[in-house]
Amino acid sequence: MLTIEKYGAIDIGSNAVRLLISSIHEEEGKKTRFKKTSLVRVPIRLGADVFKSNKVSQENIIRMVDTMQAYQLLMKTHKVVRYKACATSAMREAKNGNEIVELVKEKTGIQIDIIDGKDEAAIIAMTDLNQLVNTDATYLYVDVGGGSTEFTLYHNGNTIVSKSFKLGTVRLLNNLVADTIWKDVENWIKENTKNYNRISLIGSGGNINNIFKNSGKKIGKSLSFLYLSSYYKLLNSLTYEERIWQLNLNQDRADVILPAVRIYLSAMKWSSSREIYVPKIGLSDGIIKSLYNEKLNNR
Repeated sequence: MLTIEKYGAIDIGSNAVRLLISSIHEEEGKKTRFKKTSLVRVPIRLGADVFKSNKVSQENIIRMVDTMQAYQLLMKTHKVVRYKACATSAMREAKNGNEIVELVKEKTGIQIDIIDGKDEAAIIAMTDLNQLVNTDATYLYVDVGGGSTEFTLYHNGNTIVSKSFKLGTVRLLNNLVADTIWKDVENWIKENTKNYNRISLIGSGGNINNIFKNSGKKIGKSLSFLYLSSYYKLLNSLTYEERIWQLNLNQDRADVILPAVRIYLSAMKWSSSREIYVPKIGLSDGIIKSLYNEKLNNR
C-alpha cells in the first residue's frame, strides 16, 4: 500500500531563506521516492548585515518573522507532518541570533536550529549523491553559500574529508574575505586532492544551478572549465543592470553570481578538474533526507 507524507525543510542562508516541501512516497518492498512539491525563496540577505555589523538589522528581523509566518502557513496548508529549520553562516555569527530564534518561535511556533559548518556539510552529504555519481570515481563537492562554502571529497562512493570555510558570495561582495582565507582553501584543496589522478567537481547552490539551467545541457551532463570561465568573462563584461536584463537574472542573483563562479573556477583549478556536474541538490534536500532517516530510526 502506498503512503504519502509531506516534509518541510527551511534553509536560512546568508543570502536567501528557502522553504522546500517534499512528498515522501513509500510502498512496501519498493525504494522510497522523494518528490519536490514546492520551493519558495525569499532573498533577505542576512549576511549583508551580519558580516559588517555582527548583527541582523531591525528591518531584516521583521522580514525574517514575516517570512517564517508565511512558511508556517504554507506548511499548514500543504499538511506537512515533519519539518526542520536550519540556519547557517549569518545566523551563526549574529550577536542577536539567539534572540531572533526566540522571537520566531514565539511568533510562529517554528523552532530554528543554528548549525555549524561541520553539521551543514554532514546534512548536505545525506543527499543522494551516491546515485548521482560514479562509485569508482573521485569528486570534490563544492556547496557555495552566501557566508560559507563547504568542500567534501568523495572517492569510490565514500566521504574522505570535509571542511567548511568562511568564503561566501555575500562576504566577497562586501570585501570581507582576507587573502589568507583564499590561501587556506587553496592549500586544503591541493593537499587533499594531490593523491588522486582525475577529479570532477560537483557544484551546488543557486548560482551554479542557474548557470546550468541556462546552458541548455541535459541533466546529468557536465559543464566544462572552458564554458564556466567564458561565462565568467561574460558576467564581468556586463554591468549589474545588463546582467539582469540580458541574462534574465533576479536582482539578488545578478551580483552574487560573480563571486560564486570565482569560487567554483578556483576549486576546479586547484583540484585540476576539467568539468563540473550540477545535480539539483543542497542543504534543504539534505534536511528532508535527515527527517526521513530520523523517522526510520524511531520505528
